Amino acid sequence: AKSILFNEKAREEFQRFFHRADTFSLGVCNGCQMLSNLKSLIPGTDHWPRFVQNRSERYEGRLVSVKVEDTPSVLFSGMAGSVIPIVVAHGEGRAEFENDEAARNCDRSGLVVARYVDNHQAAALANGDSKSRQSSLREGGHTYTEAYPLNPNGSPFGITSLTSEDGRSTILMPHPERVFRTAQFSWAPSDWGEDSPWMRFFRNARAWVG
Repeated sequence: AKSILFNEKAREEFQRFFHRADTFSLGVCNGCQMLSNLKSLIPGTDHWPRFVQNRSERYEGRLVSVKVEDTPSVLFSGMAGSVIPIVVAHGEGRAEFENDEAARNCDRSGLVVARYVDNHQAAALANGDSKSRQSSLREGGHTYTEAYPLNPNGSPFGITSLTSEDGRSTILMPHPERVFRTAQFSWAPSDWGEDSPWMRFFRNARAWVG
């Protein structure tokens, strides 16, 4: 990201691209880290965090479950409410905000695309204490987990994917490109067919470009 920000020509090229209404951008894993560090060039991303070392201080690579929220992300169109397994493979995937207030504002922004959840969609805090799903929803919050290893990096509010205000720029730490076919899972429901639910993500991209 610094090689772009500190190069005037590259910075201007990227900024023009991000501001064009006929483009979209996607950052996965290292790309998520890179785009989050370029948020000064991407309109509508002031709420994005940066991504730092996992709380476990180790590389985390496995399947986890995420819940897709209702956001303007063009890539997640029609996927809101889905709870889907996905691969994580990172050592620096924890969302870090300037302060607790910034984290809460992001949580409530309507621009958090996906959150880590457990297999029962029960809310849990980082120390493992249970948080009532009903209480969370009653407070205007969301169901998520901060408990390790279900949340592999310790991101607050289970945040693992975000989008811009117009939905054209999306970042996510997990890897949808590694699980878009059912054969890539060790087990899957019999009615999935050849494609996993993540294929919708890529079809959305194709549909958006026309």
